Amino acid sequence: MNTRTDWRQQMIAWARSIKRDVVALWIAARDRRVPWYAKLAAGCVAAYALSPIDLIPDFIPVLGYLDDIILVPLGIILTVQLIPAALMAEFRAAAEARQGRPGSRIGAAVIIVIWLATAALLIWIFLVRGTRTG
Repeated sequence: MNTRTDWRQQMIAWARSIKRDVVALWIAARDRRVPWYAKLAAGCVAAYALSPIDLIPDFIPVLGYLDDIILVPLGIILTVQLIPAALMAEFRAAAEARQGRPGSRIGAAVIIVIWLATAALLIWIFLVRGTRTG
């Protein structure tokens, strides 16, 4: 078998596992059996991964995809460590079962509202409050 094909298949499998784990973390963030700190971490990682707005915009060459390639998987790895293994296996199975189903427009709208509110707060802090301290 061609090593190039093997590498490609490994990358496809890795990408699918990342996608599955993001959905699993979203499920974990809403499950009452998960400790609060793990819920918080899971919700933040899933929201960031699913958000249309990135820390580093994708249009910036090379750096734009750095967060998608490094930050999201690192966040997943760290958060998975906070969730009991048996529960994480259950959430991964539930995420697999959800594959192919349509996404939530309400969920997307909530994420956009959160990002806009955060941006507005930062603008207010730096522009409005910044001019008062002079």
